[in-house]
Amino acid sequence: MKDKANFQQKVKVMNKLFEAGCDTEKKLQQLDMEGILKIPNITIPDMNIIMDLQKQTKANKLFAYLGGGSDIHLNIKSNQNTNNE
Repeated sequence: MKDKANFQQKVKVMNKLFEAGCDTEKKLQQLDMEGILKIPNITIPDMNIIMDLQKQTKANKLFAYLGGGSDIHLNIKSNQNTNNE
């Protein structure tokens, strides 16, 4: 099973992105593998986090991803509350 990055790991990768000039969602989406490889001290786990950041930004779920949450979990919970009322 794929290991989930913790918040500190995600923040470290975001700092690397910011230092490399990638400071907007648009720049993150335009970042390709060649651009990722140019980031100083980039690791393979960092690359996985960058790809996850790209996916979640595109899906408008970045905040949930950074917080470790899931919209699916929240939707299930709110449906349970509705059914209990």
